Amino acid sequence: MNRGLLFIGALSAAIAVGLGAFGAHGLRGVLTPDMLAVFETGVRYQMYHALALVALGLARPLERCRLPAVAGGLFVAGTLCFSGSLYLITLAGAKGIGLVTPLGGLMLLAGWLALAFAALRCRPARG
Repeated sequence: MNRGLLFIGALSAAIAVGLGAFGAHGLRGVLTPDMLAVFETGVRYQMYHALALVALGLARPLERCRLPAVAGGLFVAGTLCFSGSLYLITLAGAKGIGLVTPLGGLMLLAGWLALAFAALRCRPARG
């Protein structure tokens, strides 16, 4: 078990639930429907990757394989960039930060590819 990834994933999931509730109840009527959809996309992707981090945190360790940890790091950084930029765009009107969103998406994609390679190249640790 990787307690760090489990902690970050669980915390991120809790934040996503809170932000989702805030969006559903506090932002409806405040944001345009298009901006609310952007906010909800950030929440959805944050939750997907929070659950991935929880799964990585609970997964059986792999023998001398850093790819799951690399995937976890990319999920964290990607979520901060992707979802974080969407939150800033919708809540603070920071349109210029939108350039960070695709970078975050690329990090999320790279995290999934690292995990896919781990499935092919890494073996479970003995014990």
